[in-house]
Amino acid sequence: MPVRSEKLFLLIIAVMLIPSTAWAFDQSTGIDTGATAWMLVSTSLVLLMVPGLAMFYGGLVRTKNVLGTMMHCFAAMAVMGVLWAVCGYAMAFGPNIGDGFFGQWCGWDPGLVLLSSIDGQAIMSPEIRIPPLVFAMFQGKFAIITPALIAGAFAERVRFSGYCVFIALWGLLVYNPLCHWVWADDGWLFNLNAIDFAGGTVVHISAGITGLIAAIYLGARRGYPQTSMHSNNMVMTMMGVGLLWVGWFGFNAGSSLTSGLKTAQALTVTQIAAAAGALAWITIEGLHLRKATSLGMASGILAGLVVITPAAGVVQPGGAIVLGVAASGLCYLAIMMKNKLGYDDTLDVFGIHGVAGMGGALLLAFFIRDGEMPADRTAITQFGVQLLGVVATLIYAGVVSIVILVLVNKTIGLRIDENDEMAGLDHSLHGEHGYGLLNLN
Repeated sequence: MPVRSEKLFLLIIAVMLIPSTAWAFDQSTGIDTGATAWMLVSTSLVLLMVPGLAMFYGGLVRTKNVLGTMMHCFAAMAVMGVLWAVCGYAMAFGPNIGDGFFGQWCGWDPGLVLLSSIDGQAIMSPEIRIPPLVFAMFQGKFAIITPALIAGAFAERVRFSGYCVFIALWGLLVYNPLCHWVWADDGWLFNLNAIDFAGGTVVHISAGITGLIAAIYLGARRGYPQTSMHSNNMVMTMMGVGLLWVGWFGFNAGSSLTSGLKTAQALTVTQIAAAAGALAWITIEGLHLRKATSLGMASGILAGLVVITPAAGVVQPGGAIVLGVAASGLCYLAIMMKNKLGYDDTLDVFGIHGVAGMGGALLLAFFIRDGEMPADRTAITQFGVQLLGVVATLIYAGVVSIVILVLVNKTIGLRIDENDEMAGLDHSLHGEHGYGLLNLN
């Protein structure tokens, strides 16, 4: 190519690139269009995790309960989707009314009810130049998936109506306050500089401890553990965990609320931790059981994704590998302990989400990259703050959850009766069969 032609070609490329920088901000509104586009994608990716979770859970239960179990995930999309718009966002991110422990309650400041006061607002702040409605919808997907996670702990044995009421109350009384603690500007853990980048405490620890308490309170499935209860479709489970992995990039990298360096860092360590968790789990299985299983691979992926969630914004790739390996080891031991103790956490919500969530929230203190540690902190002092957040979450979520469980079970009923349980959720509660098969066991 002649020199003149080469210069002309480079000039054309430069001119083509000008709009991507000059128009990164909408001049009339101040909106960062690049960050907003990424947040729209992230919001969609997090929502994709819900049908991914439905497939993951649905494949693990017995044939007669596959639709009923998947319905728990989709019901969370409906119930929490409406509640979040009505008052959930206001309670989580509205003005503080309780020394950093609670956001506003419905009606306290009518402006945020039904998102009315942010409906016409262009940007959140000079630093975060995305529309508040985008942020509200992004956070709303977290509010959806958290109670859906809990459903795995008592799968195959709860009434659909009782479950819907339970998650509605749990969202209002547990999730929204925890969200305010950690992510609202005036939340008490936020002001202590507790690190929870994308939901280690808010999502996974709260879901894990609630699932454990629910499993123990409601009792085991009838026939457990004497009767063999095989998964109905591990192919669907593997596809589900694959969708979860994809969606988790929006879950973690989207929590940067930007489209820049922090986004790239969070996305990178999410990929690395998931891969490390998967590799560690099948290695442990190979040493312990002399075989690597698809369920073990799926469990390792999930453990790695959970453990990096609170840490995605602050750890380097090397730390992500350590966290992923540690998560698989801890979760593997937790599931072995569950089997010895005999409680029926059907799909290991506490064993994976609870344990890996706690592991990530605590261990991140020792792998924080330079410049990310809060001022005047050491790894040990930051560990103390992280421990406070974990313990507070366990106590608050645990106590309030047992109250809600008892209330719902004693009023409209939560534990399904024996005949309906033996027939299966699909037939007894929904009048359907997942595969149209005669053998429903």
